[in-house]
Amino acid sequence: AWTEEQLIVSSPLFLFLILGESLPLRKIKTLRETLREKNLLNNFLKKQAFRLSYSDSSVATHPLRNYLDISYVGVITIGTPPQEFRVIFDTGSADLWVPSVSCVSEACRTHNTFKHENSSTFKNMNKHVTIYYGSGTVRAFLGSDTVRIGNFVSLNQLFGLSLEEYGFDGAPFDGVLGLAFPSISIKGTIPIFDNMWSQGAFSEPVFAFYLSKNKMEGSALMFGGVDHRFYRGELNWVPVTQTRHWQISMNRISMNGNVVACSRGCQALVDTGTSLIYGSTDEANNINKLLNAHLDNSEYVVSCDAMRTLPPFIFNINGIDYPLPAEAYIFKDKNICFSVFQGGLESTSPGNWLLGDVFLREYFAVFDRKNEKVGLAPAV
Repeated sequence: AWTEEQLIVSSPLFLFLILGESLPLRKIKTLRETLREKNLLNNFLKKQAFRLSYSDSSVATHPLRNYLDISYVGVITIGTPPQEFRVIFDTGSADLWVPSVSCVSEACRTHNTFKHENSSTFKNMNKHVTIYYGSGTVRAFLGSDTVRIGNFVSLNQLFGLSLEEYGFDGAPFDGVLGLAFPSISIKGTIPIFDNMWSQGAFSEPVFAFYLSKNKMEGSALMFGGVDHRFYRGELNWVPVTQTRHWQISMNRISMNGNVVACSRGCQALVDTGTSLIYGSTDEANNINKLLNAHLDNSEYVVSCDAMRTLPPFIFNINGIDYPLPAEAYIFKDKNICFSVFQGGLESTSPGNWLLGDVFLREYFAVFDRKNEKVGLAPAV
């Protein structure tokens, strides 16, 4: 008999332009509409898979594809023989899911679906789950199979097979692979990183992200260590404050020497599943006022000339300053510029701030599971 479990995943998986009506963000064309106009979606999904590009005895680097600075997508395979899927590697959630061939949602029509009857190693776990993200919902059943990320193999990996998907229409990825702590995974499952760790895949239980700017190729996810070519200087390590998400303490956010947010210290989630930077509505609104931004259809529009004159915001984390320049926190879409600071985090995340890809394009990030800490250094 089927059982059902509801799981609230705290990662918002806020993917800009993918959200449709899930969140009160900018009322512009959806990603699906943009892709249809440019005839990009099918071409994107039909691209040859990006293979393992670099490895040595201790570190393996898995390539990611930067899609319009909105999301970073990598390829995994599931089953025997292997079936390919493009996934978001998400540090804000802990579960893996891909579309099932039985999925009835429109979103599944434009994505790869897992044909479980074609895999000799697949097992149906006879359990239903519902996963809630800030950007949508996935209703799935659990299965077990062999999952590969490059040369790494996770045997008997439990994962979700979506039957219904909401909020993922037009997304340039098939599913999500969570890299957060096991405490927020579906009850009775082991996240893929932990499974590979227990099976001896890594010499060190560490992974790291390098996210490129304005170019499709060059981004990377590292397992088992770090590749020093992707960052400058030394890594500054920050303790994780709770072993659910990759949550760290942040001292303040300032501009021109004045504290503008997080004035008494706050918590921040380092989240690769989020495109922008999210905080409370009040603090995000205050920051946008400093930019002389005006509200237009739930988005803060900024003068494009301001990108050349505005000073950086300084994120102070564990006593170290991390500047975010104007060209990083102002996003240009055709001839319109707008702020990447978004509010509305109060009801969707346990942290005060979400540091998404906007921040991580500037700073190479290392996630150390054994020592429960995050390392940050300026990206090359």
